[in-house]
Parts: sequence; structure tokens; C-alpha cells
Amino acid sequence: MPRFRGLTFVALLMALVGAPAAWSASPAMVVGQVFAGGGNAGAPYSNDFVELFNRGSAAVDLGGWSIQYASGTGTSWQVTPLTGSVQPGGRYLVQLASGAVGAALPTPDATGTSNLAVSGGKVALVHAATALSCGAAAGSCSADPLVTDLVGYGSATDYEGSGAAPAIGNTTAALRAGDGCTDTDANATDFTAVAPSPRNSAAPATPCSAPPPPSGGVSQDAPVAIDLDSVLSIALERPSISFGHAAAGETPPSVSERVTVASNHTTGYALTVHRTAFVPADLPLGLSASAPPGGQLGGQLAGGAMVAIPIAPAADLLIGTTSGPSAPAGDGWATNVGFVSPLPFVTPGHYTATVTFTVIGR
Repeated sequence: MPRFRGLTFVALLMALVGAPAAWSASPAMVVGQVFAGGGNAGAPYSNDFVELFNRGSAAVDLGGWSIQYASGTGTSWQVTPLTGSVQPGGRYLVQLASGAVGAALPTPDATGTSNLAVSGGKVALVHAATALSCGAAAGSCSADPLVTDLVGYGSATDYEGSGAAPAIGNTTAALRAGDGCTDTDANATDFTAVAPSPRNSAAPATPCSAPPPPSGGVSQDAPVAIDLDSVLSIALERPSISFGHAAAGETPPSVSERVTVASNHTTGYALTVHRTAFVPADLPLGLSASAPPGGQLGGQLAGGAMVAIPIAPAADLLIGTTSGPSAPAGDGWATNVGFVSPLPFVTPGHYTATVTFTVIGR
């Protein structure tokens, strides 16, 4: 699941709104293997496990990342934190729940207690340690910019592509094709059910590179170079937002803040929002939005709902996503900043906050 660096624009608010940029996920790390039969009858290994693989050309630091698991239809995720780094072509073994049957795994690089279901489940590699809440429908987790890779197998309700990876059993694991190098964002075709073969960071590296030319020939290098410029920008309708004067118990009218996104990323982008708390006391700030042609609103904003804007360090509110480049003149996301409930009875005075809109290439 490739991701690109995001851009963040900040709007200063008079009696208003802010947010840190959402993490930009690595295009290198993927889930290479999932085994859910650990300790079951006939199982070759006593533990469930997830094997990660670095299919990129540079080392990846997993500090602050996590492996997360939810049942086939569930949206409650169990989190296993990760540490350390993975070299190009390297493996990383996450040992999970155990049983009484089977051999021990190779020395794991991380351990957790998640008990993976053989019948079906969802495994996500997440560039954060906060539990996800997606997974009820296909594509819901892939829309989260913090989700680097997702594997739904068997009866899973969420997955990459048009279907889940094949069902697995007590003696089979879901294994990524190409020895981990194949990633077409389609679980059904990227994975096959085969006998499990757990590998940890001590296993020999197998970089994803072209084979060398046949021996005995003559070759000469010709360097090739090109500079590609990424188009990824945000323009705000208002550099600052003011609600003017209002009294406690009132709900001031919402203020328009149209967000125009320009992007040439062929796989689309994600637009999110966050804020700081009001000073000297917090107020119930929210946001509603509508999507431009080709855009898909975040689930919480469906139907024009006014949704509370999260306060750092909570995860951003997903405004929406696209699956392709923006329109030539940019995509206009019509947002309105307002309050989700009447103003509380607080000390009269001047209240300020900051709201931040962030766009991340997918």
C-alpha cells in the first residue's frame, strides 16, 4: 500500500481550531505471512504468528508502529507494539497466542497475545500504536492513512482489492507471492494458502531486485536520471476564522472553510483535520463537509453530520479520500467549521484555537 509525504496547512481561528500531520506510511513494509492455527490440533507450530517483510531498498524503523488484529467481522482491534528496524529484504517475526500443540517458533522479534481465528480475520500493519476502529466494510481500513498494509483472510469483511486472501487452517498460512515482493493491493491474488514457514530478522535477506545478467557476457553502464516533481498542495478559503461575538448557551452559525487540494498522485490522497484546545477553556468545535466529484467522505461525516474535531494527540478526523489525481484546477472540499453543541457557560473573554488540515498522498 504505497504512501507519499503529506502537506499540512494551518488555519488560525478567532474563538476556533488545529492538528498534527497524520503519519506518512512507508511503501516498503508489508505483511508477508499470517498463521492462525498455532497450538491447534495438527498444527506444526505452537503459536500464531505474523511475518513482516521489507520489500524496499532502505531500512525501515518500526519504532512506534504496531501489528493489529480484529476478527473477521469485528471492528475491535488488538494492538501489538513493534520496535527495531528491518533491513531491505529482511523479515520480522511477531509471535502471538500459543497452544499446546506444535514446535516453538524461531526467536520472535516482537510478541503479543492476539489469538488469530482460523476461519477469518484482519491483520493490519499500522504506523501508530492506537487501536483502529475500521473493518466493518471493504476498503474502510485502507482509507486510514496510518494503515500501511492490510490483510483480510477467509471470512474477513475488510481487505485490499476485490476479495479476501484465501481461507487458512491449522496447517496452512497465508503467504505473500514473490517471496514477499508482490504487492498489487489485492489480497485475493497476492496471497496463497501454503504450509507455514516462519522467519525472523536472523533469516538471510532476500531483496526484491532483478536477477544478475548471465555470466560470460560484456556490459557497460549508462546512467539514467530524471527529476520528478510531486504536486501536493492545500489552499484554504480563509487564513483565519472568526465567529464574532456569542453568548453562553448559543450555537453560533457555522463558517465556510473551503479546502482546495491539488495532487498528481495516481493512487489518490487522504484529507484530514485536527485542532488544538481552546484557550482559556475548551469549546465544542466541529466540522461538516461535502466531497468533490471523485471524492469519498470519511465515514463519520456521511450525510452532512457536524462531527467534533479531535484534539492533539488524538488521531485526525478523516475528511475524505480519492482514488486518483485531483481535477486540473484542484478538488474543492466544502467544509464548514462550527460547534457540535451550544457554547458552555464559561468565563466571558476571547477564546482562541487552531485547526490544521493535512493532505497525504496515498
